[in-house]
Amino acid sequence: MKLKDILTGHLNAAEWESKGYQLPKYDIQAVRRKTFAEPTWVHFGGGNIFRAFPAAILNDALNTGQYDRGVIVAETFDFEVVDKAYTPYDNLSLLVSLQSTGTIEKKVIASVTEALKADPQFADWQRLVDIFRNPSLQMISFTITEKGYTYNDADLARGLKPVFAMGKVCALLYERWQAGELPLTVQSMDNCSHNGDKVKAGVMAYAERWVKDGLVPDAFLLYLKDETKITFPWSMIDKITPRPHERVKELLAQDGFEDNNYIETEKHTFTAPFVNAEEVQYLVIEDNYTNGRPPLHLGGALYTTRETVDKVETMKVTTCLNPLHTAMSIYGCMLGYTLISAEMADADLRSFVQKLGYIEAMPVVTDPGVLNPYEFIGAVINRRLPNPFMPDAPQRIAMDTSQKLPIRFGETIKKYISRGLDMQNLVLIPLTLAGYARYLKGIKDDGTPFEPSPDPMLAELQAIVAPLQVGQPEQDYSCLRQLYSRADVFGVDLYQAGLGDQIEDMVRQLFAGHGAVRATLHKYVEAR
Repeated sequence: MKLKDILTGHLNAAEWESKGYQLPKYDIQAVRRKTFAEPTWVHFGGGNIFRAFPAAILNDALNTGQYDRGVIVAETFDFEVVDKAYTPYDNLSLLVSLQSTGTIEKKVIASVTEALKADPQFADWQRLVDIFRNPSLQMISFTITEKGYTYNDADLARGLKPVFAMGKVCALLYERWQAGELPLTVQSMDNCSHNGDKVKAGVMAYAERWVKDGLVPDAFLLYLKDETKITFPWSMIDKITPRPHERVKELLAQDGFEDNNYIETEKHTFTAPFVNAEEVQYLVIEDNYTNGRPPLHLGGALYTTRETVDKVETMKVTTCLNPLHTAMSIYGCMLGYTLISAEMADADLRSFVQKLGYIEAMPVVTDPGVLNPYEFIGAVINRRLPNPFMPDAPQRIAMDTSQKLPIRFGETIKKYISRGLDMQNLVLIPLTLAGYARYLKGIKDDGTPFEPSPDPMLAELQAIVAPLQVGQPEQDYSCLRQLYSRADVFGVDLYQAGLGDQIEDMVRQLFAGHGAVRATLHKYVEAR
């Protein structure tokens, strides 16, 4: 069983389907011909998240029979991905959905019709120019990570031959302008807040520099700023797509699926002909398109307003997901866990994050309307965090915690204050913040050391709690005021918020000795 069999006439559909593989229901070659002649969607970034999510929901849309165009992927960074993960498999891939039950679902994704290297050094560049000059093009999108939107003076100075992704996109938009000021939507699908603004800032930086240097006319910049021609909508995307999993490879081999080899490029991109991802996914998009759009709603995407996209992001980051992750990471490191899924089998930790979310954060949740906060957090607790296939570690999530606390907890505390709610209702949020002081010491609950995760403020904050020692409950805790009054770390001065004394008392209990972390956690979780 090989992916190439699907297009070479050697497909034994009955065999694939008997082993649980979902095959495309549409005419793949007809979609490819139509897309080549009248492309509607180019996606920049051919990585795993693209194949597991945007390409997969387009595949679902095609399966409905209500659409006839695929997506063209353009790789801007690691060109080996095209050579090793796309071309050898006729641009087909296998999506393996990792279920929280420990089972997998398998679906062949055939919505990618071309894979191009987005750089003028390759012949593919002319194909991209032709696509951008085609009036049928409706949307270009991105999963290139937040770093992909960066630029610097050196690249800006290269003129119309930039190296960075945003410069290449701007050069292609210039081609579209030259073809008759054709409309287009520039859509980020990266997991960062207000992502459309990041794309816009990058593109505009190049356009403004080129106008200043006399390389392009002012009219090109006006075209980019004309929202009847070019738009940069926001989106919220959420789906975990880990590296190819060894267990998945083994399960596919047992089926007789031969395209299960690992691929690592010279730039250390880890991929495979298959992509494994969690079962839960969300894509909420600001519906602001100037030339029509692919019907991704047929595959589950939600189209809405910019304000609603922002509300969904706020709900996720301040209530339903990110705060739970941070709480688990702090206590997971201290209790010696190395997997989030294993933490969810711990009754104290599971109850901790469940009560933190439902009881303490939910009263001030930002309800976006298009997604139910209770259902969202339920999926997090019951399906996402316990998933045995997810190799996520508390040590990874604990990275840059000082940068995350103001948003993940500070915003909730601010809402309690602004709405005049009783601060005595907060117990587990203060317990999380108290745990941070104990975490900074780098000593597990059993007394053995651990290395706190990288953080730009780690050394500074560790110096504040340096006088404290585990196992000396009668020591001077006055240094805590210096820590918990830091609004830059916690979003608010926790003493002014009325939580400082409560947190200090919890810290004393956490520092009481070996086993104190577990005992304190259990005490407050059970009482809550």
